[in-house]
Amino acid sequence: MTTTFTVNPQPSTLDQPMKERERTLATGLTLLMIILWLGFLVHRSPRFAGSLTGGLLAITGGLLMLVPLVYSAVKRIRRLKKLVTQYVSMRTLLTWHIYAGIVGPILVLLHTGHKFVSPLGIALTGMTLLVVVSGFAGRYLMNQFSTEIREKKAMLAQLQAAYERAAAGLAMDPERARLLRPFAGFWGRLAAALVVHEAGERSAGMATAGVTEPATVLKLSDAIADVEYAIKTHETFKRWFGKWLKFHIVISVLLYVLMALHIWAAIHFGLRWFE
Repeated sequence: MTTTFTVNPQPSTLDQPMKERERTLATGLTLLMIILWLGFLVHRSPRFAGSLTGGLLAITGGLLMLVPLVYSAVKRIRRLKKLVTQYVSMRTLLTWHIYAGIVGPILVLLHTGHKFVSPLGIALTGMTLLVVVSGFAGRYLMNQFSTEIREKKAMLAQLQAAYERAAAGLAMDPERARLLRPFAGFWGRLAAALVVHEAGERSAGMATAGVTEPATVLKLSDAIADVEYAIKTHETFKRWFGKWLKFHIVISVLLYVLMALHIWAAIHFGLRWFE
């Protein structure tokens, strides 16, 4: 019996919420937003926010920041979704959601002129950064965890099938099966980790001759344990980020509340660019 130890993970699905090119662009825009925010260390323009250019940036950025709110409404309201998707796919809306949710805050940060004085302005700026970073990180990592779990489960199935074939072959040779007894238990498994690589190299020629070596079974069992642990870890992180997504929704609501207060304050105290 010839035992093969080759595991080919399943390729990632092509239809992912954020394709590679989109993810790269979104990452670049997010980094740009963070760099622009840090510009207050070297630049401050007290009157720019109230200028015509600053006001146009604020209006444009604010409108773009409403696009994610529209996407959420379309996604959750069945009738609205049915109506909108006749003209625009959810995939396209998601793309608009991602880009508008990053470009809008970039324009809003430019609008500030790096003048962070009022508590409301500081809170709005901080909440904007937090919402964008949390939304991007949560979506990207959730997608990565899902992909990794699918690939590792496919890998685990192949490893388990290979282990069953190797164990069946070893069961036909009791003398070789007895060689595994010293490696039973916790300390035995630790010792196996030190010798299995060397033993596996010695057994390679015998495996091609149709002999199942104990080292092959040890290697397979160790690989199965590693993959099972990796799956459990990824599933744990995925559950954590499920809670993180709820946190993202809560802070998004707070962001829109602060944004509404900021707009009210701007109107209440006068649109200075019309002076």
